[in-house]
Amino acid sequence: MIAGIDVGGTFTDLILWDETSGRVRVAKVPTTVDNQAFGVLAALRTADADLGALDAILHGTTTTTNALLERKLARVGLITTQGFRDLLELGRRTRPTPYGLTGTFVPLIPRELRLEVPERIAANGDVLVPLDEDAVRRAVDALRAAGCEAVVIHFLHSYREPAHERRAGEIVRERWPNDFVTLGHAVLSEYREYERGVAAAVNASVQPVLHRYLSRLRDGLADGGFHRELLVMQGNGGTVTAALAHEMAVHSVMSGPASGVIAAAVTARAAGVERLITYDMGGTSSDVALVEGGEPRLSSELELEYAMPIHVPMVDVHTIGAGGGSIARVDEAGLLQVGPQSAGARPGPIGYGRGGTEPTITDANLALGRLDPDKLLSVETPVTLAHVRSVIAARIGTPLGLDADAAAAAILRIANDRMAGAIRMVSLARGHDPRDFALFAFGGAGPLHACALARELGIPRVLIPARPGLTNALGCAVADLRHDYVRTVNVPLADLREGHLRSVLETQMAEGRAVIAREGVRVERVECRHQADLQFQGQSHLLTVPLRDPEVTRDELQAAFEAAYWHRFRVRLPEIRAVLVNLHTAVIGRRRPLDLEALGNTEPPTTLEAACVGRRAVWFDGGWIDTPIYRRERLPAEAPFEGPAIVEQLDTTIVVEPGNRVTRDGSGNLLIHVG
Repeated sequence: MIAGIDVGGTFTDLILWDETSGRVRVAKVPTTVDNQAFGVLAALRTADADLGALDAILHGTTTTTNALLERKLARVGLITTQGFRDLLELGRRTRPTPYGLTGTFVPLIPRELRLEVPERIAANGDVLVPLDEDAVRRAVDALRAAGCEAVVIHFLHSYREPAHERRAGEIVRERWPNDFVTLGHAVLSEYREYERGVAAAVNASVQPVLHRYLSRLRDGLADGGFHRELLVMQGNGGTVTAALAHEMAVHSVMSGPASGVIAAAVTARAAGVERLITYDMGGTSSDVALVEGGEPRLSSELELEYAMPIHVPMVDVHTIGAGGGSIARVDEAGLLQVGPQSAGARPGPIGYGRGGTEPTITDANLALGRLDPDKLLSVETPVTLAHVRSVIAARIGTPLGLDADAAAAAILRIANDRMAGAIRMVSLARGHDPRDFALFAFGGAGPLHACALARELGIPRVLIPARPGLTNALGCAVADLRHDYVRTVNVPLADLREGHLRSVLETQMAEGRAVIAREGVRVERVECRHQADLQFQGQSHLLTVPLRDPEVTRDELQAAFEAAYWHRFRVRLPEIRAVLVNLHTAVIGRRRPLDLEALGNTEPPTTLEAACVGRRAVWFDGGWIDTPIYRRERLPAEAPFEGPAIVEQLDTTIVVEPGNRVTRDGSGNLLIHVG
């Protein structure tokens, strides 16, 4: 019996999977922002989960991401190479506003907590200045006296030779009151001291935050009788045990969006669809990503905000502030803006009756008949539809000279335009034609807008999974264990020593296998995947190529890189040799797969007429149309129908536009063929 739980900005979602009976239970409760553990426990209670009978809980959390974005972080100190205390502040000499003369940047670690010690290792690994161990001890005592909760040790060129960092770590741990000691090379063994230092600083800043949260959650679960495996979702699309999660807390950043992409890839593979654009619209934001060959794209280039590059492998997700709770307003120039400000879970959209006063995307969908106000989840004080429409008319319509209908339609048009732009960023901007993909729409609000976005972008098919509003929780439930490693080599291929590449990859594989064994989680098998970052000598742009195994030869690497370069730039440079920059290894512990068909109909299929529960007027482009309303649980397996239509279920509402045709596959997914 397995539970997948995802904490979003508005709702906490749960899928409870009983493999013995094949039964699936679901829950959707408001997120408790002050302490997410309360929402997790509430979701388990809502699903009537017997904590003592659960074999595993797999949990995606926004704790670390929110802590970074809101700067609610631990007080951290830094011990670094003499002369380099300002490295994290100098960065790459960029500016917050490229064309502006002003701008502010606040580093994660303030200058007075960045201390230097004499030591120096050269780029080739030679020791130039021995480590001054007494200086390390003095620095530790000073940081403790300054009230630091965590410490980072970040020395120059530690990726090449980490001996000084390791020895400094031993000294610090002898005197530090907790386990929150981060070594830069352990987080990211990659060249570029600024990016490596930022990743280490991020890890240390969120370590105590994640540790406290998981401790509270584990205590609450234990009080309810749960004493088995608690796994935490990571940004790379894999999981790690809660006991180890805080050690590399940086990997939990962006775990929420990653879980949805993993679920999309697994669901689409089962449906025979391998090229996807995933579109997850929740209450606060929309996340889009690309899936090719049934696998999500990973990237090490995330910059969470200005001057905060987090160069650890994560599912490549592009996020914009356009969710169901995104606030619509008319700015000083008289232009309609939607987001990125959000009403969040509290007070939320006007229609939820929790005190919201600003019109949102959800309110616009209510005003246009796309949502049923009587079927909204977690409404505290019911608000009339007339009140929602009057606020939209007053706040948006009056300044723009529009009535309530036109104002609500304008909100949706602006929101759809922003979301279409995000999809273009992960497709057209990277050389992919959206018409070659299917749009996988999920999240509580994604299916409301999916057909309009597909029509805008020329995407021929929309795939709606069985539980769109719970897809992130599904991603947690189906995710495998995963640990990623990277090592900088930075050697021209012609100079690469025989066996060096194999040695690095085998070391990384051994480390990953050891961690999986330490976690003690049941897995069916362990797989290893390898990639290499290469560039032409004299260039700075990196291209990543997959490695079939550690025995790859230099000539095979050169040929693979030239092929990738040609595919990307349509240029051949046979006279220039390639440089092997980084080697990546992903060690994946495959868990037993779950039967996705159990997510399908919860009621015996009926006829299409019996699935129709009513009709109401719904606004589409051009005006109001009398539209049939279907319950998804009752839809027959073999009864295609055409839009306009509204399909309702517990966790979402699906808008099918006029001219679209809907079919249903054996796993309960809806396929919408866009007219």
